[in-house]
Amino acid sequence: MKFILKKLKQNYSIKNYRFSLIALVLVLSLIGILMVRSASPDLTSRQIMGVGLGVAAMVVISLIDYKWVLNLYWPLYILNLILLLAVPFSPLGWASHGAKRWLNLGFTQFQPSDLTKILMILFFARFFMDKENKMKEPKTIIQAIALILPSLILIVSQPNLSTTLCIAALFCVLLYLAGLSNKIVGTVLAVTIPAAVLFLVIAVQPNQPLLRDYQQTRILAWLEPEEYATTESFQQLNSLRAIGSGELSGKGYDNDDPTSVKNSNYLSEAQTDFIFAIIGEELGFVGCCVVIFLILLIVIDCILVGLKAKDTGGRIICGGVAALIGIQSFINIGVATLILPNTGLSLPFVSYGLTSVVCFYMGIGFVLNVGLQPKKYQ
Repeated sequence: MKFILKKLKQNYSIKNYRFSLIALVLVLSLIGILMVRSASPDLTSRQIMGVGLGVAAMVVISLIDYKWVLNLYWPLYILNLILLLAVPFSPLGWASHGAKRWLNLGFTQFQPSDLTKILMILFFARFFMDKENKMKEPKTIIQAIALILPSLILIVSQPNLSTTLCIAALFCVLLYLAGLSNKIVGTVLAVTIPAAVLFLVIAVQPNQPLLRDYQQTRILAWLEPEEYATTESFQQLNSLRAIGSGELSGKGYDNDDPTSVKNSNYLSEAQTDFIFAIIGEELGFVGCCVVIFLILLIVIDCILVGLKAKDTGGRIICGGVAALIGIQSFINIGVATLILPNTGLSLPFVSYGLTSVVCFYMGIGFVLNVGLQPKKYQ
């Protein structure tokens, strides 16, 4: 305890504390609380508790020297694997909707894959910082891929393909932030884009070996939504109707309009995966733009802090948190607007979910600490 308190006693300057970032996150969280209340009133108190715990975690983490945390990168890596392994192999593993992704702690369900996103940012921030002068060597890239693979395999086996893809995309951003050469990036894109097209072509074929049946059906429903209007596309088409019906200014917060998609119970999991549809219906195009703009400002603020970071580790932390928020927001909103196939990712700081909210606040806490130790210009 004394050691931790010592780490809290740094010579930080209050002028370097990024209050603008805190304000943006709190405003977005407040909107989240209001929308969760509208979508599922009985979950409001838990969402408020999640935000409260998240804010507390953010403040504490923001005062702990991130360099000290990065020194623990191997214990953090092992902790991540232990938590992921506990889901399928421990009695605490808890299943819902055909997927086993949670640990039942009695008072709540904890989703380790949410924490994986933050722990992997911290781990690779230190790993790439140590390999800063070797990022152009294939050996370094192979080592990094080998280190991320166990987490991806454990998460995709839950099954949780959406989170797996999110973390894989995040890992690619971390590689780029670490100094991966543009030549390698170009080569990877030249291989990845045709491979993705080939994957889609194979995935829609009968008896294909790449995806589970429900995953294939989701892709087919995305490509031909009207053919699956009463089954797999039901949620997304209703989400589009809800957003479109809100028009410019919406039908009003928590309204009692009988024609409302939400009030007619045509959206399941509205408080999580399809919270953006509730925003569109009740707050309209203006409300959707406000939420997207707030997310964009948070991402930009994290990047600005990273530009002033005093070392590679700090820069990767800020860029990683910014990328995570941006990637997950794009996927969630993309699903709600039928741009992407149906998945199960939350909208950062807005959707219901204690683990998700607290983990995102933890990420912001690390960004704030990086901001408290800016690069000193000569």
